[in-house]
Amino acid sequence: MEIGTIALYGFLVLVMIVGVAGAVIPALPGSSLILVAIIIWGAVKGFSGVTVALGVAIAVFILSLAVDFLSSYIGAKKAGASNWGQWGAIIGLLLGFFGLLPALPIGGPLVGMLFGPLIGAFTGEFLYHRRLELKERTQIAFKATLGIIVGTIVGNIIQGILALATVIVFLVTTWSQAMA
Repeated sequence: MEIGTIALYGFLVLVMIVGVAGAVIPALPGSSLILVAIIIWGAVKGFSGVTVALGVAIAVFILSLAVDFLSSYIGAKKAGASNWGQWGAIIGLLLGFFGLLPALPIGGPLVGMLFGPLIGAFTGEFLYHRRLELKERTQIAFKATLGIIVGTIVGNIIQGILALATVIVFLVTTWSQAMA
């Protein structure tokens, strides 16, 4: 039982816990942080005893990307968003990520990724329903935006559960290796 190995293991588990929080809290790294921590442990230990945890982490990382996209899409669809609102959310995400939203001069990509899809979805729906009166247009656009928010929250909860499961698999499969 080497002190340096235990310290590294503890640090990487702490990083993974931050990754679990990041899977639930928007704009923080989640499953990617867990994956990197497992890769670091694998590199240190020669990848022996890490293959199961690494495979789960890779699968969860890919699944989290899909959940992230699909949860917003399904939330928007359930709220009655048109293709304009959905495309607006995607464009808003990209503009927000690259810091190109005029409404968000500060905060960088993290804030842009949070608010970009919401601003984009609202704008897309608002433009799509341009023949309606202002009040009705605003209500429809707000409802679509709310659908994206709810979908995103549900998606983040799912990603948090997946991330926690990945950390548990890592601990179960590597604990004896770290303490030996």
